[in-house]
Amino acid sequence: MSAAVSSLLSSGLAASVWRGVDLGHAGAPVLRSGWPRLDAELPGGGWPCASLTELLVPRGALLEWRLLGTALRAALRAGGRLVLVGPPAVPCLPGLQEQGIDPAQLVWVRSREAGQSLWAAEQVLRAGGAAAVLVWLPACRAEALRRLHAHAQGGRAPVFALRPEQARGEASPAPLRVHAWPGGSWELCVQLLKRRGPAHEQELRLASRPGGLDRAILDEPEAAWGPGARHGRDGGILDESLGEASGEASGKAPGKAGRVLAREHGDALGRVAGMRLA
Repeated sequence: MSAAVSSLLSSGLAASVWRGVDLGHAGAPVLRSGWPRLDAELPGGGWPCASLTELLVPRGALLEWRLLGTALRAALRAGGRLVLVGPPAVPCLPGLQEQGIDPAQLVWVRSREAGQSLWAAEQVLRAGGAAAVLVWLPACRAEALRRLHAHAQGGRAPVFALRPEQARGEASPAPLRVHAWPGGSWELCVQLLKRRGPAHEQELRLASRPGGLDRAILDEPEAAWGPGARHGRDGGILDESLGEASGEASGKAPGKAGRVLAREHGDALGRVAGMRLA
């Protein structure tokens, strides 16, 4: 290492420098995820505040609430509002309360397109007072995400951009990029696609069975998420294993038993997630 570099590192800039082979540190406070294994892989040991985190999740899975629930509760305890911009479904207040989130601290912003969602999120960050911001962006350019990150850096709240899995191959300016999907036995599978530090190629399997709904949910959600599952018109899940009751195997319209089970699946998952599936 040259004398010039050594002198630079010995100055006040040393705290802002990290090696690519080492896990970076957070330049702002972090919120613990609730899983020590995940925190150990996140720069700074948690979800970063005053920064943009991009979450790639399956459409309609709504597992972001289980993944972020611990951090959101911690953020709300310090005061402020949880701002939801452009969620794909109507927030379910009983589901939020089940997650320990006070609906009185919830701000729901409706939007019809990505441009409106980005504008609304930027205005919220400029105004301040938000404990956390979640914005759903099915389609978004890298330039818009860069602007959103710049606004996040000017405040204190963590900002989470929820994107579809198909966006994995797109360039992103977000310092932290995470892919999450549902696993077996109510696990969450998580892979860190981008972080300040060495590449993270393995996947983390995190136990996330929600409390309070043990009698209402399936022991093995693979039946709902596996290749044999089909989504009904009402947004519920139909399983081929139901045979003619579901109507999938026979090609007929699902019967009464199939429709009821589909709604139960959707309702249970929606309540756990904090939103009711449309």
